[in-house]
Amino acid sequence: MDTQLKRGLLDVCVLAAIKDADSYGYQIIKDVKPFVEIAESTLYPILRRLEAAGQLTVRSAEYNGRLRKYYHINQAGLDRLDQFRNEWKEVASIYNFVCGGTEHEEG
Repeated sequence: MDTQLKRGLLDVCVLAAIKDADSYGYQIIKDVKPFVEIAESTLYPILRRLEAAGQLTVRSAEYNGRLRKYYHINQAGLDRLDQFRNEWKEVASIYNFVCGGTEHEEG
């Protein structure tokens, strides 16, 4: 798979994993695992990139005597998820065309 495409897909997977509730690294990995394998060494750069892009915020909280970082999606992150959903319709249409699926009808 194209590296840029995969990178974009992983970004939206991480945003989707935290859209309903704040979460932390290990839990995010568990939440996306049924859909895509993601290693810690891949996740944390994604989280930093999403934070730098203003799509999530980070807070630290103590848990069992250790600091844990919790990630929270903000409006820019929610907007990115909406943008992805709209873009995906076009990608699905292209996929159907390439794979010999149904033809697009002009209406």
